[in-house]
Amino acid sequence: MNDRKPVEELMREEAGAELAGLYDLLRRANRAYYADSDPLMSDAEYDALKHRVRAIEARFSDLKAPHSPTEEIGAPPASGFAKVAHEVPMLSLEDVFDDESVHEFDRSVRKFLGLGADRPLAYTAEPKIDGLSLTLIYEEGRLARAATRGDGRVGEDVTANAMTIREIPHRLKPIDGHVPDLLEVRGECYMTHGDFFALNERQKERGQKLFANPRNAAAGSLRQLDPAITAERNLRFFAYAWGAHSEPVAETQHEALQRFRAHGFRVNILSDLCHGADEMIARFHAIEEERPDLDYDIDGVVFKIDSIALQHRLGYRSTTPRWAIARKFSPVEAWTWLRKIDIQVGRTGALSPVARLKPVNIGGVVVANATLHNEDYIAGRDSEGRPIRDGRDIREGDWVKVYRAGDVIPKVADVDITKRGPRSTPYRFPGHCPVCGALAVREPGSSVRRCTGGLSCPAQAIERLVHFVSRPAFDIVGLGERQIEQFYVLSWIGEPADIFTLQERDSRGSKARLAFEEALSRITGTDPAEARLRMARAVGLEGYDPTEVPARFESLSRTPLAQQYGWGETSARNLFAAIAARRVIRLDRMIFALGIRHVGQVAARLLARHFHSWETFFETVTRAGPEGGPEWDDLIAIDGIGPVMAEALVLAFRQPRERALIDRLVAELREITPLEAPAPVDSPVAGKTIVFTGTLERMTRAEAKARAEALGAKVSGSVSAKTDLVVAGPGAGAKRRKAEELGVRIVDEGEWLELIGGL
Repeated sequence: MNDRKPVEELMREEAGAELAGLYDLLRRANRAYYADSDPLMSDAEYDALKHRVRAIEARFSDLKAPHSPTEEIGAPPASGFAKVAHEVPMLSLEDVFDDESVHEFDRSVRKFLGLGADRPLAYTAEPKIDGLSLTLIYEEGRLARAATRGDGRVGEDVTANAMTIREIPHRLKPIDGHVPDLLEVRGECYMTHGDFFALNERQKERGQKLFANPRNAAAGSLRQLDPAITAERNLRFFAYAWGAHSEPVAETQHEALQRFRAHGFRVNILSDLCHGADEMIARFHAIEEERPDLDYDIDGVVFKIDSIALQHRLGYRSTTPRWAIARKFSPVEAWTWLRKIDIQVGRTGALSPVARLKPVNIGGVVVANATLHNEDYIAGRDSEGRPIRDGRDIREGDWVKVYRAGDVIPKVADVDITKRGPRSTPYRFPGHCPVCGALAVREPGSSVRRCTGGLSCPAQAIERLVHFVSRPAFDIVGLGERQIEQFYVLSWIGEPADIFTLQERDSRGSKARLAFEEALSRITGTDPAEARLRMARAVGLEGYDPTEVPARFESLSRTPLAQQYGWGETSARNLFAAIAARRVIRLDRMIFALGIRHVGQVAARLLARHFHSWETFFETVTRAGPEGGPEWDDLIAIDGIGPVMAEALVLAFRQPRERALIDRLVAELREITPLEAPAPVDSPVAGKTIVFTGTLERMTRAEAKARAEALGAKVSGSVSAKTDLVVAGPGAGAKRRKAEELGVRIVDEGEWLELIGGL
């Protein structure tokens, strides 16, 4: 079953089965690492685990748990300490693992701020100390409270213990005779290598538990209920950030570090200013070279925009700031044998090559599969025909380098052709779908070859049905991938509308006899023995004598759901209730559930917010066409919906088979409800439709759009009679003229900023 699924989306069976276990492991690891100071694994293994979970969630948002451990920062405070609520949350940083990601960070910052590549932009580079985050609150210059990060919102009160750390001043040194009324200094509590080894020697002599590494020794020492124990552990502290404050700390991060030093804190001497990505990368590698000689652990370098004003403009994502990243040291890689290249077929028909490897341990994870991207990558060229890897192709039986740095699935990065055998032959990418046998075509300009079988291809049909019932779509509890395949094999479900007639057909008990060979024809294009095993597994007949399977299968096809493999009266009744509850569905979920290429959750919400009702959406899309017209103009005017996505929508609704499938589905639904209205925002632009045109000089288009939407406005890409306001900068042309023709209010950037209260 697995080899019909696309590598770029990860085999859903692997993801679903793995994610549940990884969640449990990550929660236990978080508790052990942050709260108990007794790690379950090495830092590299923990890092790899956390990034694997995050990447799977990013690729499969429907599998993400409502309270995923990836949304947690640290761990809840331990019960032995009083709780401290952080006035300013203590967030984590986005990790990156290569130099190109540093360039991308610089580009994204410049794009958001509207700065060209030639404009100077300063960053601080600070070693990422591998210790325990600690925040210190000073009131009128006196240390009043110290707390751990905890879960980022609530930490543990460790004031008494922090008082024993010599590098934490009890009173701030005045600067020009002045100390702020309130200053929250944040930094990292750590232990040197020398103190760590001495501590473990003492632990050994006393017959007590040894610590795994300096980080966990520091964490365990800071959390001692007896401050006298903390005092003898000789903990250290580096200051590097701040939280609540009664007056501005500084205008730049670099100045803030100097101010901390003047107040009596220790600041890392390796911290430095950089100007642009090249200097950041050079500084990273310089610190990396010094790393073995340091007497404390670091696991990367943190880069921050130096200007505090620009940090405020860039703002935050849900759990990380946009203005900082952590460049981690050395992503993990290993060499192993490539045993076989398999082709998987996904929901959109994409043929994706997967490397089946001799299992190898990379960063604490045993890897047996890796992506080969596409046929060009295997052949040793990019999408434009230029050589990659110096033109070296990849073949079955090759000795390959596998790279892993938090991605959902590892990558085959290189090949050693000196170990290639004399009988090695180039890999021939299939021109037909390996599942259904239909022609696989590659559109001009695309790097992906796709099966043309559509819903007649079992790989696509099952994947589309799995997508339909997934959490962001119809979210039918009790109907997952295993059940979808089971019903598909039994010919009970072939399209979404069949789900809503399942109970009626089940209650009538009139299912037609389904011959085993007839059902087997639905799983074509694979090895016959493997197809038979897959079918038997889907319906619970895997352990039976193969000669008995056909007769038993034909009997099962007419058996009520409650008597099927994996089902009972209660589970069947619950499934039918869950299906009935989804006859009322929200518009954005409906659009997303259709599985139209290029239309993800964000696009579905944009469409639902714009059209408000299924009838309006349906009428517009069915009448629209790339040849133009008011409906097409209305579609592509939606900010975030471009011509490519619009064309995919139009194509889906114009194909007779797809249109009939949608019509049958809608007929089974009771109501398609509008997207709920956003929370009311009290602002002068709330509820208004705004168009930005021309060049904005004090903020970028992305920043302006984000501000407008945050203030409750709707941003459109074109001017119409529905437009309330046009913000026109220098170079505004056709949109400004149309606004003048329609009598729409036009303001310049200065008036816009005045309207919304400035930057």
